[in-house]
Amino acid sequence: PKDPQQNTAGLVVKAMKQKFKIKSGIEIRIKKGVPAGFGMGSSAASAAAAALAFNKLFNLKLDSNTLIKCAGIGEKASAGTIHYDNVAASLLGGFVVVKTKPFEVVRLEPPKDLVLCIAIPQLKVPKKKTKISRAVIPKTVKLSDLTINLSNAANIVSGFLIKDTELIGRSIQDVIVEPARKHLIPGFSKVKNNALNAGALGVTISGAGPSVIAFCKKSQNLKKIGKSMEKGFRSAKVGCDIIICKPSAGPKIRA
Repeated sequence: PKDPQQNTAGLVVKAMKQKFKIKSGIEIRIKKGVPAGFGMGSSAASAAAAALAFNKLFNLKLDSNTLIKCAGIGEKASAGTIHYDNVAASLLGGFVVVKTKPFEVVRLEPPKDLVLCIAIPQLKVPKKKTKISRAVIPKTVKLSDLTINLSNAANIVSGFLIKDTELIGRSIQDVIVEPARKHLIPGFSKVKNNALNAGALGVTISGAGPSVIAFCKKSQNLKKIGKSMEKGFRSAKVGCDIIICKPSAGPKIRA
């Protein structure tokens, strides 16, 4: 949205102007290569870029935690609440673990052979899609399901620590959020099963969806995995775009 009050970058700049008592007027131009509303951290990318640029423009020399907190304010425009997971990843790159109470962020370097295959369905996403996706998450969960998710989360972190891509892939299993959201994505089960059968190590919903992300090793037939995911969406009469990428090292400022 062009209204700064409804744009993640606009909210960040407004908050930082107030916090650091900056009176200058600011014009923001956003050129974004991430599709908005598809579960790929698009809103966080704008918020993080705004915080980073503001910090550089006014020579504030803020530390990473302060930048993350400033950028997190922008997420209120898209998700309705302030949160830091996506902006932390956008600002730091790699794999990040965010704790909110007390606030703490840990960045881990991904394994060099980790590659991600992302299937982006050609769907019209509703406004405030993140709010809708959050609304379907169950308010209470079974202890057994919570135990499974927590153990998988711990194994994912372990996989990044010891640089074990296969452990990361095996641990991409969500028995709480994914089952609640998958009905929002046409053909999801077929897309996931196709990717796993084609060799993907693990597959799940990217962010709040509707994109689907497959965790793979660089040595695998990535085109085959991507084609299998595309075929899964086609079975639901939905086209899709495939992106094959590696984890980012973090943002750069181009003068």
